[in-house]
Amino acid sequence: MSDVLTETKPGTGKAISLSDRAARRISEIVAGEGDGVMLRVSVSGGGCSGFQYGFTLDDHRDADDLVIEKSGATVLIDSVSVMYLEGSEIDFVDDLIGSSFKIHNPNATASCGCGTSFSI
Repeated sequence: MSDVLTETKPGTGKAISLSDRAARRISEIVAGEGDGVMLRVSVSGGGCSGFQYGFTLDDHRDADDLVIEKSGATVLIDSVSVMYLEGSEIDFVDDLIGSSFKIHNPNATASCGCGTSFSI
């Protein structure tokens, strides 16, 4: 079985995937938050490289959100952020410098050292 679930929003072309590790961690985080809480991933202007990733908990799904579901975890991505994340994998890493969600983004031409901002 594949280690990622991919979802494509009609018209975008390249799938965004969610790793098993990320799905497990999202499920752990939202377990204590009540029913209907999901992880929202977004891209906004700012950060040291031009764009930055945002991770928030949300209990509202917009009609134009891309929804990725895997192993009980739900990720929402707004329609503007989808174009910056096409072909990306949302992962969760736990290493010596800490644990965090990490986005492996093939569209990024440069990123900062901590991986929270990028440029295209």
